[in-house]
Amino acid sequence: MRLVVSLGGSVLLGKFPDCSRIGDFAKTLSKLSDEHEIFVVTGGGKVAREYISAIRGFGADNTFCDVAGILVTRLNAMLLISALLSEGCDVSKEVPETFERALELSKLYRVVVMGGTFPGHTTDATSALLAEFVGAEVLLNATNVDGVYEEDPKVNPEARKFEKITARELVEIVARSEFRAGSSNVMDLLAAKVIERSGIKTIIFLGTPENLERVVRGDVSVGTVVEP
Repeated sequence: MRLVVSLGGSVLLGKFPDCSRIGDFAKTLSKLSDEHEIFVVTGGGKVAREYISAIRGFGADNTFCDVAGILVTRLNAMLLISALLSEGCDVSKEVPETFERALELSKLYRVVVMGGTFPGHTTDATSALLAEFVGAEVLLNATNVDGVYEEDPKVNPEARKFEKITARELVEIVARSEFRAGSSNVMDLLAAKVIERSGIKTIIFLGTPENLERVVRGDVSVGTVVEP
């Protein structure tokens, strides 16, 4: 099965640099690659935000800041690649900068790891677009929450978690939350719309190495399944 895994910077790195956590993700991904073809998209996390804040302080425009963030995501990709190589994983040492190159590398390696590609695109959006481009069967979105809720659980602790929703419902939930200042969005709107148009099965789950293996093995109790 061809999988795309979205690993936000804070999910992958923990309290930077949590080498133990990175190593655990590498062990899990290496094990899963014995049975699956895997693409991973890494985010920038706290380090990217700090660079962007500093650069913006000098008056840089948003696109310039986005490019800086993309460079950090690619450094994080190299960090994960180094951990995968230490596990003997069949992973490409190259961090592709385009979806076309990622697809080419997948013909040679079981695992391909990349960062961002285009200013204005989050890790979620990049992962959804990559999944669409390479024809992935499943998109796995590892986040800091354990699934999709009807409302922001930080605002309403009684909010109901969905075990399964449609892509259209995901778009509606994300669209509502994006208009609320300070809300915690499980995914950005562009990513949700790409998932809807592509019809890619998506699992949004609490991002730990153990949970990653569980959802790939079929246990989706740690997240929410999004289906066409």
